[in-house]
Amino acid sequence: MLRYLVCCLTLPLTLLSTACGSLSFAVVNLPAHFSPASRTSDIAYGTEPWRRLDVYQPPGVRAGSPAPVIIFCYGGNWTSGSRKDYRFVGSALADKGYVTFVPDYGHYPAERFPAFIEDLAAAVSWIQAHATDFGADPKRIVLMGHSAGAHMAAMLALNSNYLRAAGADPARIVGLIGLSGPYDLAPNTPTLHAIFSAPYSEADWQVTRFASDRAPPSLLIHGGDDKLVWPSNSEHLAAELRQHRVPVQLRIYPGIGHAVVVGALSPVLRFRAPTLTDVDAFMKSLALRVPPQR
Repeated sequence: MLRYLVCCLTLPLTLLSTACGSLSFAVVNLPAHFSPASRTSDIAYGTEPWRRLDVYQPPGVRAGSPAPVIIFCYGGNWTSGSRKDYRFVGSALADKGYVTFVPDYGHYPAERFPAFIEDLAAAVSWIQAHATDFGADPKRIVLMGHSAGAHMAAMLALNSNYLRAAGADPARIVGLIGLSGPYDLAPNTPTLHAIFSAPYSEADWQVTRFASDRAPPSLLIHGGDDKLVWPSNSEHLAAELRQHRVPVQLRIYPGIGHAVVVGALSPVLRFRAPTLTDVDAFMKSLALRVPPQR
């Protein structure tokens, strides 16, 4: 019986850590079907077929007492992924009291840098305009992402030009949560060289170059055993932000790999890493902060 229990707990961890395939997402998403949070899916935030999002609302949320917003950007090496695979993220965050939006965006080869960031900037603009429809506070928005999604969330938070171009207000972004992000991105595969290419350069896509005193308070989480995106990415970004006196919380989880950092938001893998606890504590720490004018 003990061996069976260990296998049940280890299976989703192994799958999520290797292929991130449909079966692994089915496993981590299973508890979300029993969440008290409500989900509204397939909302268009633009005319392109991939500009769709899902929203997760905490139970009992009301327009008269708006809840903070988290916008979660998923990863997938800029080539794959779907908001439908991250129901476990939306429900976990909504269960903690945050109205959570999970948008899709264009993938390579349909899009290259910076088009997918522009997609997400358009999503932020739409959410700012419609947050109150879901009982959410458009002035308390935190950008959050994992892997490639953390790179894009950080780019939106630190380079306000994207949000302004989309008609969004950068001053309403009050926090950044990055999970396992490649902030020092240096393309090292043929696919990445195709995605990140001329006329753009590292000066355009490396997040650390955009650190400034206008950046919002940040929580950067990374697995200490991440072999896909080195923990030094989060360490470097944290150091750059601190140079500009930006409040930063850096969490390196010993022995944890790339996928488990986000997988631990699911009850199935929550025993592996305190991601949800750290995210919730960070969100609560923002409650007394006044958004800076940027």
